[in-house]
Amino acid sequence: MNLSGYRKKSPWILHYNAGSCNGCDIEILACLGPKYDIERFGMINTGNPKQSDILLVTGPVTKRSRERLVEIYAQMPEPKVVIACGACASTGGVFRGMYNCEGGVDQYIPVDVYVCGCGTRPEQIIDGVVQGLAILEQKTKELEASVKLNNEAIEENHQVNRRHIAASIK
Repeated sequence: MNLSGYRKKSPWILHYNAGSCNGCDIEILACLGPKYDIERFGMINTGNPKQSDILLVTGPVTKRSRERLVEIYAQMPEPKVVIACGACASTGGVFRGMYNCEGGVDQYIPVDVYVCGCGTRPEQIIDGVVQGLAILEQKTKELEASVKLNNEAIEENHQVNRRHIAASIK
C-alpha cells in the first residue's frame, strides 16, 4: 500500500523545545492561529513521536534536553524529517558558549532543513515545512523502492542458492 500521498498531504509535526527563549515557539503558535492557519494544508501539531513525520526543533541543545531529543528522534518512524527552527537550533545562537548549552541540533541528530533567523517568522517556518515535505516524499520513495528478482535460483552441492537473485532498483 502506497502511503506517500497521504503523508505528503497531511504530515504530523512534533514540536520540541530544546531550551530556547520561546521566541521561535511563539511564532510556531502563530502558524497555528487563524492568520496563517497551517492546518489548512493538512499539517497537524501532535504530541506523540510515534505518529510524527516531521520533528520541528527550536532552541539550542542543553545538557538536560540532549538525551530526550535523541530519544524522541529514535522513537519516530522512518522516514522522518528534522527541521531546525531558528539560529539557536542551527548553531546555538546567542546561547553558544554558555555553561549549559551544547550547541546546535545537528551535533546529535541529522537535520534536513534549517530555518534561519532569531525569532523566525511564520512565513519562514511554513516555507521550511514545505521544503521538509519534499524531502519526506523523496525519503518515502527511497524507502518504498521495491526489490526486483532478476535471476533464477542456482543449485550448488544439492542446495538451492538464492543469494544472487535480489538486486535493488536504482
